[in-house]
Formats: sequence, C-alpha cells, structure tokens
Amino acid sequence: MNTKYKNIWGSIIIFIGAICFSSKAVIVKLAYNYHIDSVSLLALRMLFSLPFFVGALAYSRLKEKPKPIEKNDWLFLIILGLMGYYLASYFDFKGLEYITASLERLILFIYPTLVVLLSAALYKKKITRNEIIALLLTYSGIAVVFLNDLKFDQKNVITGGLLIFGSALTYSFYLVGSGKLIPKIGAVRYNSISMIVSTLIVLIHYLLNAEGNLFHYEWQVYALSVFMAIVATVIPSFLLAEGIRLIGAGKASIIGSVGPVSTIILANIFLNEEITMLQILGTAFVLAGVLLVSRSK
Repeated sequence: MNTKYKNIWGSIIIFIGAICFSSKAVIVKLAYNYHIDSVSLLALRMLFSLPFFVGALAYSRLKEKPKPIEKNDWLFLIILGLMGYYLASYFDFKGLEYITASLERLILFIYPTLVVLLSAALYKKKITRNEIIALLLTYSGIAVVFLNDLKFDQKNVITGGLLIFGSALTYSFYLVGSGKLIPKIGAVRYNSISMIVSTLIVLIHYLLNAEGNLFHYEWQVYALSVFMAIVATVIPSFLLAEGIRLIGAGKASIIGSVGPVSTIILANIFLNEEITMLQILGTAFVLAGVLLVSRSK
C-alpha cells in the first residue's frame, strides 16, 4: 500500500475507532435504565469481550512465535492490567452513575495531559512551553463545563467528576507503563493479556460483592452489554492499534479528538442531554489543549 492510501485508510480507521469508543458512555447510561449496578455491567462487558481477546492472543502466538515473557514483566503486566482495564473502567462506570455522558468523555479526554505530568514526575521529562499552555487550556475547558453542570446537581457532579478523573489518572498510568512493555511483548499480546487479567479481577470483584445472579436482568441489558463489548471495546481497540501502525500515534491522536464531540452528539440523540454554549466552549478548550500536546509530541 502506497503512502497516500496508507494515510487515507489509517485516518478512516482511527476516525471510526474513536467514534466507536465514544459510544461506550452512552451505552452505559442506557443500561442503567434497567437497574443494573456498575460492577455487574462491567463484569458483563468484560465477559463478552473476553473470547475475542483470547482469540487474538492465540492467533498472535501462532503467527509471531513470540519469546516467553520474563517474570518481572509478568508482574508489571498484571499491575498495569489492574490499572488499565479494571480500575480505570470501574471508576468510569461508577462515575457515570452520577454525571452526564458528555461530561464523562470530556474529563476522560484529559489523559494525554496527565501522561505528560506523569512522565515528568516519573522519568524527569521536561515539560515544554507548549505543554504548559496545553495544560492551562485543557483544565480551563474542564472547569467551564464542570461549573456549568455544577449549577444543576452539585453533590453528584463533584462525586462523579472525581471518579472519572480517577479513571483518567489510572488509565494514564497504564499508558505510561505500556510504553515500556509493548516494545518487549508486542501490542496485540500485551493488549490481550491485559484484558484477560482485568477480566479475572473484575469477576473476583463481582463475586465478592454479588447480590444476585449475573444473568437475571432484562434482555436489553445483555443486548447493550454485547454491543458495548464488540462495538465500543473490541473493534475500536484493534482499529486504533492498526491505525497507529499505519499513520503514527501523533496523527492518530489528532483524528481521535473527534471522540468527545461524538459523545456529545450521541448523548443528545439517545439520552436527550442538552448541548449548551458553555459545553461547546469548554470542549473547544479541551480539544485545543489535547491537540497542542499531541502536536508537541
């Protein structure tokens, strides 16, 4: 494939993947209408996603004949699986019990700026002038939207906002650690093993807190869970990985910034969430900050 078509195809893949990912918050909010708790919904999402990642792991082993993973890397891999797909997802699902899907996606989208701060703290990487401006833009945008929502439901917005920030922070730790392990293990194998580890942890959490059978909900819950597992988890994870391979992480992050906008539109259509001028202004600030960070990278 020549460079021109590689760029076009890679851009299309990233665009579709970002929209698929952005639908997750809307699906979660729709599922909550059927009185399911966050842990049970997360367990269903992971269970329905698991066969695809097990299959991807098996395929990668047959195709690539990878080297065995070292003991120290296994420990690191388990810790990152705990951070990325378990804690980040749990905080995210729990936070969506309190705040709108639009605000959730916007707070989650600050993770590139958190990666900058974590890299500076852990690896002594200098923060550039552009990154400082990006940080100011991003958090100013979050503040605008957050204060707008705070007028309507102060307690829930603060609780939900802190939970979603926790999700963004743990996911940022996952990404910073991923940069060290992926070159050694391989992207597909790393992603698949992280998912499997996280699924086991989620199921243990569910069993420790279970108040009933996981399969006693209305059929709509399972339809939404399967849709979320396939369309908002499995498909976009592989699309984004392939898109990054084709056009690089920098371009991918810029195209991926369609995510918050997509969530706002989907939430308006399916959840009747209002689109306000302050929300648009805050979103513009956040996108500008994230794009500036991506450009500096």
